[in-house]
Amino acid sequence: MTRPDPKLPPLHIIHLKHCPIFEQLQLEEALLRTETRSFCLINEGSSRAIVMGISGEPKHLLHLDTVARDQIPVIRRFSGGGTVIVDADTLFISFIMSKKDLAIDPFPEPILRWSAALYEDAWQLPQFALQENDYCIDQCKCGGNAQYITKDRWLHHTSFLWDYSNENMDYLRLPHKRPSYRGDRPHTSFLGRLKDHAKSREVLIEQLKQALVKRFYIQPFDMQSRITQKHRQTTRLIEVSAERGL
Repeated sequence: MTRPDPKLPPLHIIHLKHCPIFEQLQLEEALLRTETRSFCLINEGSSRAIVMGISGEPKHLLHLDTVARDQIPVIRRFSGGGTVIVDADTLFISFIMSKKDLAIDPFPEPILRWSAALYEDAWQLPQFALQENDYCIDQCKCGGNAQYITKDRWLHHTSFLWDYSNENMDYLRLPHKRPSYRGDRPHTSFLGRLKDHAKSREVLIEQLKQALVKRFYIQPFDMQSRITQKHRQTTRLIEVSAERGL
C-alpha cells in the first residue's frame, strides 16, 4: 500500500479474518455509537448465519422448518435492509464514518453513490454498477447493503458474495418487497459471484486499500487499546422455531 497523505481526512482500517458476523456487528455498533473516528472494517468470511434487518419478520422471510432443523443462527442487526445468509465465502466491508470526514450529504442515496464509485474505481470490474440499493454485475446482485445514520455519524455495511452455496439459498423465502430489476427471479438466478470476475479475494481487498489511500489518511488502530463504553446494544440473536414462527 502506498504511503498515506496526512493532509487527507483520517481513516482507520480494521482487517479481520473469519470473525463471526454476530461479533462483527457488535463491534460495528460499538464503533458507531461510542467512537468519533472514522473506520473501514473488512472481514474475510464468517461461520454460517442468517442476518435480518432490524424490522425483518422471520415467518415472512425464512423457511422456518429448515432453519430450525439445521440450527442456523439468526441475527437481527441494528440497521435496516434485507435478509442475507453469510458464510466463509462472504466478504464483508463496512464504513463507519464521522460526517466531518467526508464531504457528502449524509443520506442513503449519496452514501450509496459514493460507495459505488469507490468500488468501481478500486476494482475496475466490467459491468459493476449500483442497481437501486444493490451492487450488481450484469444485472446479478453481488453485494447487499444496509445503513444506519445518526446525528454526527453514519454506517454503511455490505455483504459481498465472493462465492455462495446454492443450498444456502433454500433457507430464504422470496421477499415480498423486491428491487424492480430482480423481478420474480429466484435467489440462484438473481445472485452473482465475484470470484467469476476477479482474480482473488485478496486482490480485491488490496485494490480497495489502494483506493482508500488516495482519499484518506490511513492510520493504524489498536483493538486492544479501545476503551469499551456502555452503549445501546441492538444486535441480537433471535430464536426461530417452525411452530412459533419467531
